[in-house]
Amino acid sequence: MDWLRDHLWEAWLGAAILLGVAELFSLDLILAMLAVGALAGMGTAFVTDSVGIQVLVASVVSVAMLAVVRPSLARRFHGGPELTLGNARVVGLEAVVTEPISAVRPGRVKLDGEIWTASADMDLRIGERVEVLEIRGATAVVRPRALPEPPASDGPEELGNTDDKEIP
Repeated sequence: MDWLRDHLWEAWLGAAILLGVAELFSLDLILAMLAVGALAGMGTAFVTDSVGIQVLVASVVSVAMLAVVRPSLARRFHGGPELTLGNARVVGLEAVVTEPISAVRPGRVKLDGEIWTASADMDLRIGERVEVLEIRGATAVVRPRALPEPPASDGPEELGNTDDKEIP
């Protein structure tokens, strides 16, 4: 027991290291916050020999880290953009028909640099741009890409007048 009393800072450092290693397995950021508290206890051991004060400082720092720092770190590390993996990543992408598609017979499209079997509810010609609606097995279900609507205008162009003169 005398050795522990004489080497309290090493005991706090050992506790911090053990908590840090255990955090590597849990990844909950709880043990990391406790390890920071243990480091605060180690710093206090350099200043005072009172074990009670060291435990109090380590406890206060640990609770403060759990209440203040952990929530923001957990949001940053555990919350990120949703990653779409597999075939779901191509849904909504544009493809180009490379082999004609009919309502009865599937064709092929070039999608994301790869050739896919594709089906549609209508006939589609080679070179037509299509949008992927879903993936069924290894077949892309596609539809023609919607063209943007031309802007409406109230000018003379609608009346068929191409001159710069106004019609009275």
